Amino acid sequence: MANLIVIGTQWGDEGKGKIIDLVTPSFDVVARYQGGHNAGHTVSLQGQKIVLHLIPTGILHPQKLCLIGNGVVLDPQSFLDEISTLQSTGVHINDNLAISKKAHLILPYHSQIEKVEEMRRGKGKIGTTCRGIGPSYTDKAARCGIRVGDVLNLAELKGKIQENVKKKNLYLSHFGGPSLDAEKTFKIAKDYASKISSYIKDVSLILDEQIQKGKSILFEGAQGTLLDVDHGTYPYVTSSNCTTGGVCTGLGIGPDKIDGVLGVTKAYTTRVGRGPFPTEIFEEEGDRLLKRGNEFGATTGRPRRCGWFDSVAVAYSCRINGIKKMALTKPDVLDGLEEIKVCVGYKYKGERLRTFPTEKWVLEKVVPQYKKIKGWKKPVHGIRDFHRLPQNFRDYMRLIEDLTQTNISLVSTGMDRTDTLIIENQLDRMVNIQKIMENYHT
Repeated sequence: MANLIVIGTQWGDEGKGKIIDLVTPSFDVVARYQGGHNAGHTVSLQGQKIVLHLIPTGILHPQKLCLIGNGVVLDPQSFLDEISTLQSTGVHINDNLAISKKAHLILPYHSQIEKVEEMRRGKGKIGTTCRGIGPSYTDKAARCGIRVGDVLNLAELKGKIQENVKKKNLYLSHFGGPSLDAEKTFKIAKDYASKISSYIKDVSLILDEQIQKGKSILFEGAQGTLLDVDHGTYPYVTSSNCTTGGVCTGLGIGPDKIDGVLGVTKAYTTRVGRGPFPTEIFEEEGDRLLKRGNEFGATTGRPRRCGWFDSVAVAYSCRINGIKKMALTKPDVLDGLEEIKVCVGYKYKGERLRTFPTEKWVLEKVVPQYKKIKGWKKPVHGIRDFHRLPQNFRDYMRLIEDLTQTNISLVSTGMDRTDTLIIENQLDRMVNIQKIMENYHT
């Protein structure tokens, strides 16, 4: 079987959790390559809602090896809480989970720093979750970060914490933030060390060994392409590379080990937090999508901003990620609409743009160009047979395919695993269709 990346094409919240959970039976290993506990993958399993923030979605499947790569920033308390929650639901966790020794830690002072930074920005604040993800990546780039593997050497760990706290206190005191206690911080980290040390491994080496044995890998990221720190709508982005390139740097594997990319896109668009959003819709129409789509953050509970499908943004994501096949999620939220708009282009200062602009000052002023299509009366919710889909919805699918130059291989028509339509001739080279279908009945 091929090694596959599943990646979001919008501002996150595309429904990657369900898609990853759905295709996991085709793979032996599920590896998370970036992000922190500010993102959540939501999976509905036999009517039970499960939200995962750090641990790969594959943990919900028996006999799958789950790996957290060096590109992730790990909050130990969040990690331990997640393990506890999963175990309370009957999920087995032992030698089936490993953390890269090269991943960086999020310690209590990181969230303190981020809160002060957001306060300083005033009206220009990013809208972060203030969970310390950005400051941890900052320390990593500044070469003063503390890595997961450092907890295996308490003397090394203590020295690094003392040096970091000294620097952080200078910053915090200047802007009126709380003072940090190095000894208290070390005691917290030391306690974490005793609880997470058994999970710390050389993830890059494990991956290579698995591939050499002929095992197949599913690569799982967080957020979406438009939040990538390099290719997203900077500065309203996350602090890591959630695009396909992040797989190699975030796990320590070569690009020749990647065989395919499956993009995940929502049938409309959502965005949480601040930043430009060209197709955003307001008032009654926006509220309708918000409520019908239950568009509230899996991690923070924040309401998401809603808008029409933006083919300019998604086509850009497909181009930079090499996406040729896509999973379309939540079309059932559009059931019953008389008319649906699709953004087919942007104009800026009266001229048509050739591609998605990532400059804030341009994206804030683009005028979306819409194509209006008829909605579908017959609900698509729960349909699992392509030929039973309403013709107007099929037309909507074809329009998205044409505008993004991709093929829709899978359609999610509801929350549950079984609410899925698989277009076999599009997907069978990337995943084992038989294993997916067998999983429907377990």
